[in-house]
Amino acid sequence: MDTVFNKKLALVFVFAASVFLVINNNGVEASHNIYSRLQNAAAVEVKQLHRTGYHFQPPKHWINDPNAPMYFNGIYHLFYQYNPKGAVWGNIVWAHSVSKDLINWEALPPAIFPSKPFDINGTWSGSATILPGNKPIILYTGLDADKRQIQNYAVPANYSDPYLREWIKPDDNPLVVPSQEMNSSQFRDPTTAWWHNGHWRILVGGKRKHRGMAWLYRSIDFKYWVKAKHPLHSAPETGMWECPDFFPLALNGRSGVDTSKVGEDVKHILKVSLDETRYEYYTLGKYFPERDRYVPDNTSVDGRAGLRLDYGNFYASKTFFDPSKNRRILWGWANESDAADDDKAKGWAGVQTIPRVVWLSPDAKQVVQWPIKELETLRGLKVDLNNQNVEQGQHVEVKEITAAQADVEVTFSLGSLDKAEEFDPNLANLDAQTVCSLRRSDVPGGVGPFGLLTLASQNLDEFTPVFFRVFKTKENKHKVLMCSDAKSSSLRPFNEKLYRPSFAGFVDVDLSANKKISLRSLIDHSVVETFGAGGKTCITSRVYPTLAVNDAAHLFVFNNGTEPVTVQTLTAWSMNAPQQMNQNLEF
Repeated sequence: MDTVFNKKLALVFVFAASVFLVINNNGVEASHNIYSRLQNAAAVEVKQLHRTGYHFQPPKHWINDPNAPMYFNGIYHLFYQYNPKGAVWGNIVWAHSVSKDLINWEALPPAIFPSKPFDINGTWSGSATILPGNKPIILYTGLDADKRQIQNYAVPANYSDPYLREWIKPDDNPLVVPSQEMNSSQFRDPTTAWWHNGHWRILVGGKRKHRGMAWLYRSIDFKYWVKAKHPLHSAPETGMWECPDFFPLALNGRSGVDTSKVGEDVKHILKVSLDETRYEYYTLGKYFPERDRYVPDNTSVDGRAGLRLDYGNFYASKTFFDPSKNRRILWGWANESDAADDDKAKGWAGVQTIPRVVWLSPDAKQVVQWPIKELETLRGLKVDLNNQNVEQGQHVEVKEITAAQADVEVTFSLGSLDKAEEFDPNLANLDAQTVCSLRRSDVPGGVGPFGLLTLASQNLDEFTPVFFRVFKTKENKHKVLMCSDAKSSSLRPFNEKLYRPSFAGFVDVDLSANKKISLRSLIDHSVVETFGAGGKTCITSRVYPTLAVNDAAHLFVFNNGTEPVTVQTLTAWSMNAPQQMNQNLEF
């Protein structure tokens, strides 16, 4: 990057940082903790402890939302929120990396940064759309000179450059501004556009009083946008809807479809990130394009009781259609746990999850996810453990692999379900996370808890268990709980601000058929991404062990249920690092 560019960028950051503090004190983006003394504290030393080995990360400093992943002329692009000046949220620019395989990434200069009246106070999240003629365009939220959240656009300076290194923000911005009756501090994150019957459409997340809103806008030419009379969808008592994503999935098969696809052979998904909970929720339903209405199915509900793409440290996700392999890919931000203030100076914060392919379950009642096939190119040393019986209280170590940086796939076989615990009526009114906190991995059960002890120290002073527990309901049906419990993940004192939740979700699976259930965990130093039952339930945990690090980390299979379980198949791989992971990022 040239010196002139660096100086201009530095001046913008100095100004923008002070504004972010004022804005946050007024409640905008309030969920980001503000560490003013660290916002512009460039990392002198980047601590490698807990840094991931094969997840997407820049060499240093803070990252959050994966704004606008897209595929263009043979190249994958990921734009993401980045603080080039420090390891905490602030000074946000649109960092830009490119890849040919979604595994190895080359960093480019930032695509967008605060510089004009329509975004001088911030360049926040947005999306990318490929317009006719194969022309990409970015929509993003800018904070203007009046601190309003408005929607702007940027275009490549050179469409023939496959890397799209330089982006221009035309002076006819903004494209969309909040109307007078709208809350201009709760109006952000435009979606990828879709086309139907002569009009482009986008959604912008918002809030009206305490009602979450997916504001709908239409345009014929992608330049002049008109607000629809009604939102595409809204829901009471859900608060601000951040980072909305609206896309179709095929009713049959795993192939992806273009974002503009409508018809009887697809079902639409509306995903929102709830600012109040810092979790994401989605519904499945039917989109009526002639009325521009989205109606969720009666099997999915809005808000905190709804379905989640991931039941752990996962936020601000974004999907895109990959035409090169006819698939829809999901990125998510494995948001940083709220560690002690001094740990924020470690020089880096935030990780993007491994990209996942998404499709509909056979009954069309939920989204299923699985890591992209390309991840398997990083697999190294392989270890198998088959037909291993595991009794109550037994721990079987999976040896020889690098347990701090691994990929593990296991299928458990259950001899009988007769000993499944009764699902106490007192538990029925609790969410899965609360149930997990009451029925942790060390609480004996009937069928389960059984699973993996990841990032475990030799004597199990530290471990992050990912496991199943099977309950029996009063209707004599089985209810499967899946947990990723960070409570025992670190010996750091509990008086430090280290977030150690018992993440959990219920798994929609019928065990009575073959009494088998699968688990896959991607373990990467401070990240454990787990996929239950072939990707029906997913949980990402951020953990910070003190003993179970690097070569001192171990991996065990365990069972604390009275019913023995059998490891029918287990394959674990040491995972190599990508050859390239943004090493060339400079500001």
